[in-house]
Amino acid sequence: MPETNKEIEEGKIWAFIGYWWILFLAPLLGKKDNKFAFSHGKQGMVLFAFEILIWALSYIPVIGWFIIGPIGSIICIILAIVGMVTSLQGKYWKMPVLGDIAEKIKI
Repeated sequence: MPETNKEIEEGKIWAFIGYWWILFLAPLLGKKDNKFAFSHGKQGMVLFAFEILIWALSYIPVIGWFIIGPIGSIICIILAIVGMVTSLQGKYWKMPVLGDIAEKIKI
């Protein structure tokens, strides 16, 4: 994805914001023309959907309480932190599994 340094610099903060839960909408709606921010925003959207899925599955007695909820939450936090750090570094990053889903989504 070739982009100029100026475009990446302009999109860094928007991309960073995209990993904060519902704020994934900010780069998707506010920076549609910036491929860097938009790609991170799409990943943020898929991560948000995954977080909702983990939250719902965590209500399953025993396995949800002690396995799915805690492990899923840790995975979501790690993915969000890595996404935020790489966006501030001006790098494209594709999340494992969720990144493939984000690429397939047409907005």
